[in-house]
Amino acid sequence: MKKADNILGRVVIGFAAVCLSGAIGALSVQAAPGIPQGFDSEGEKIYNRYNETPLAAMTGTDGTRNLNSFYELRQYPGSPPRIPHKVAESFADDTLNCLACHEKGGYDAEQDAYAPVTPHPENESCRQCHVPIKTEKLFVQNDWQSINPPTLGQSQLGGSPPTIPHSLQLREDCIACHTGPAAMAEIRVEHGSRGNCRQCHVPMVDTETVKVFKRKK
Repeated sequence: MKKADNILGRVVIGFAAVCLSGAIGALSVQAAPGIPQGFDSEGEKIYNRYNETPLAAMTGTDGTRNLNSFYELRQYPGSPPRIPHKVAESFADDTLNCLACHEKGGYDAEQDAYAPVTPHPENESCRQCHVPIKTEKLFVQNDWQSINPPTLGQSQLGGSPPTIPHSLQLREDCIACHTGPAAMAEIRVEHGSRGNCRQCHVPMVDTETVKVFKRKK
């Protein structure tokens, strides 16, 4: 009796093994091509996004974001940039649509570009300052002239950390503009992980020329 039970048990185990291998094979056939097994839904999205991202954009060498394009989006240096892409009117009522791309950044296949990260995601009324262009005509004739952008690389000593040439109002989050693939090539840094930027970089302030010290005889 025991021998018969052992044979029956082996048959059941063998049948279960065959069914299990068949189920695994079926899952392998149904998996999307090119996606490794074991990816969950979020991992699959990341995997697909990585494959869709051009290498030049991934490494930040595509040249599409530089200081020239940065200032073209602004009426003057330091002003809020305009929105350079189409925006549905419904977006004005739901600022989460803007933050979906601009809070953490990331590559957007539709725009074929990385979304710049906003340095102030807590200010959710985006369209209060950022608006798209609706016409190329002048609203009213004027003699407006912009100001020159700040000069980069102003260090007191050769090799010393450069000063911050702009106001920090609404731009306190340094790494939003100075790190990542959406950062302008001229001001992108490779040590954003240090975090405490203003330990070495300080804002420029207008000061009087230091007088030459002369010791009295």
